[in-house]
Amino acid sequence: MPEEKSEGERVIRFTEDFLRLLAKFQELEIEDVAIEAEELEIHLPPPAVIPVGAPAAAPAVAPPVLKPTELIEVEFTPPVMEYPGKVVEVTIGATKSEGGTRGKTLTVGGETTPPFYLFEKAPPHPPIISLDVFDTKIPLPRALKAHVKDVVGNPAEWARLAVEKFGADMVTIHLVSTDPLREDTPPSEAAKTVEEVLQAVDVPIIVGGCGDPKKDLEVFEKVAEVTAGERLILSTITLDMDLDRAGKMLKESGHIALAFTPIELNMARELNRKLYEFIPKENIVMDPTTAALGYGIEYSFTIFERARLAALMGDPELPHPLVCAGTNAWAAREAWMKEKDLGPQWGPRELRGPAWELITAVTHLLAGADIFMMMHPAAVRTMKEIIKQLLNYGAGKPEEIENWVSVRL
Repeated sequence: MPEEKSEGERVIRFTEDFLRLLAKFQELEIEDVAIEAEELEIHLPPPAVIPVGAPAAAPAVAPPVLKPTELIEVEFTPPVMEYPGKVVEVTIGATKSEGGTRGKTLTVGGETTPPFYLFEKAPPHPPIISLDVFDTKIPLPRALKAHVKDVVGNPAEWARLAVEKFGADMVTIHLVSTDPLREDTPPSEAAKTVEEVLQAVDVPIIVGGCGDPKKDLEVFEKVAEVTAGERLILSTITLDMDLDRAGKMLKESGHIALAFTPIELNMARELNRKLYEFIPKENIVMDPTTAALGYGIEYSFTIFERARLAALMGDPELPHPLVCAGTNAWAAREAWMKEKDLGPQWGPRELRGPAWELITAVTHLLAGADIFMMMHPAAVRTMKEIIKQLLNYGAGKPEEIENWVSVRL
């Protein structure tokens, strides 16, 4: 056992340690210490003696704080990245020299950067807008019906109005009358409607079904038979279909598949893998589901964004142009209900409806969508202007940005 130290040795040791610490730090703070001593001496330095009548010393004045008079100018260089992947280019429609009857073709895809990263590289093709047309009379919100009431029930004239007056790049003819729960129109009659629309306009078209996978496949097969060579987009091809039949039909006709899945990228990958067995990637566009403003738009925005970034990072099963069904916005009650039913703060539905559709579309535009299905002419016109402004990099006036709060709409 170590030899115990006497009390005097401990005092000396403590004094030495205390002085050593005090010399090092100049100030020590001791807590929970009890001092027992017969005599305790505290030595304080004597106060300075100021002679009587001597002027008081002036207080120390802090140096003035210099305020900056101008901003430091620093050159900013946007970070530029290279991505290993690329979105596949898809050409829609075929001219006479290509075996079709269209006056022009449209190409989407080909992006090698995230949406509107113009400081890295401009997209090779601008987004395009297709206006919805229906093959039969359907209930429409008043704000929409006011613009198409004279052509509802006449899909050929409706398509002509969409192109010539509303400026549609494409037309989507929805064959909703083929629904077995509605009119159950036979495939041959549906194919005839598609032919009439093709004769009325010379732009590429999208052919939409009724949503019943069995009936849609029968209709698509008949449409493909009478429109071979036109490179239509058939909307939609789903996992619920007989994909062997659908793949064979797409391969023989040369048409483009709109692969639809419900907000689930793994399902999108599965559907694309099955389609690759029949058609090349250049014949596939994707709709991973468009959710409307206020009805899950944040979910579909994320899916669109993830799909686009996956394509840029080289995902072999998701490198396809994306389709946004902006007209899904009209399923939201806020888009069409009367002002008196929602409250005066919502404003008139004649403005609220197209704004609802526009915001739904623009949100997905910023996530990477290439093709937009829309309906209201005001929403279409504004959407085209937004796309133009976004692509016109550097034409903005940053000095006016600070005035956005006071801008009158």
